[in-house]
Amino acid sequence: MSDDINVLATSRSEFGKGASRRLRRENLVPAILYGADEAPASISLKHNEVLKHLSTDAFYSQLLMLSVDGGEPGRVLLRDVQRHPFRQQILHMDFQRVVAGAELQVTVSVHFLNEDTCPGVKQENGMISHNESEVTVACLPRNIPEFLEIDMGQLSIGDSVHLSDIVMPADVRIVDLVEKGDDSDRAIATVIAQRVEVIEDTAPEAPSNEEDDTPAEGEGDAE
Repeated sequence: MSDDINVLATSRSEFGKGASRRLRRENLVPAILYGADEAPASISLKHNEVLKHLSTDAFYSQLLMLSVDGGEPGRVLLRDVQRHPFRQQILHMDFQRVVAGAELQVTVSVHFLNEDTCPGVKQENGMISHNESEVTVACLPRNIPEFLEIDMGQLSIGDSVHLSDIVMPADVRIVDLVEKGDDSDRAIATVIAQRVEVIEDTAPEAPSNEEDDTPAEGEGDAE
């Protein structure tokens, strides 16, 4: 696990769309904190701090230390982020309280290693097609991996890597493989041949520079 990520929040007592719009005008992000058999709590966070946090992969999957109104931090997970469709604006966030010793499910990013040096890319001029870049795992809170890795170094064109090829840390399981078995051991990346587009030459033929041997009208052999 990485170092703790500290998140500061403020409780709020106004609710509804109007209250949320007012918070956003003040550069605050409305959010909800729930779970652990406790009542949900409405909170807000500073928008500029949220943007900084969201720029790091770990914020999406790692345990966060969330402090509300300066109180004792509690461990939480980010569960949802709502973004404006075209502005760089966060509209709402969901956080879930984490219970120590209780298994949970978390979405973790997958890092693909040695893509540029695998035979299919370096020697055969292929390219990598990614089907998925993250997977859902089940584990205890203390075992949440920051990311998972899979080695592409030996792949040629036509080869794929599957969920079962990911090297998993101890006591961490891929949810789909556990719940659905081998039928869900899907390919998450494949080395494919690059398409070569053939462009036909449709330009008109250039006029010949050769001299025409046909005499022009009125011309002929001299008598």
